[in-house]
Amino acid sequence: MPKRIEKSKRFAPAGMVRQRPARALFLPMIPLALSGCSQRGAPSFALFGTYFPAWMLCAFLGIVASICARAVFVATGLSSALPLQLFVCTAIGLSFALLAWLLWFA
Repeated sequence: MPKRIEKSKRFAPAGMVRQRPARALFLPMIPLALSGCSQRGAPSFALFGTYFPAWMLCAFLGIVASICARAVFVATGLSSALPLQLFVCTAIGLSFALLAWLLWFA
């Protein structure tokens, strides 16, 4: 005779049942997040026959600005007096990259 499963073991635990409505609410929002660049297209530019994303150019310019800021700090002697040089140079590079994005592509 086959063994019968108890009625309490047939169903999922109460914690899993409560999560399903929350997942059902977020499921329709996934296509909205994925369609962010579909209206105008992603900002990109043609370089050597291929399309590069615009953020890559801005990130490169930010890295160059950060390296230049570090060189200026060393040349002027500010590097010995400036605390947390890594964070300062990173902030300068990030600010320059975001400013370039804002001026060119916004």
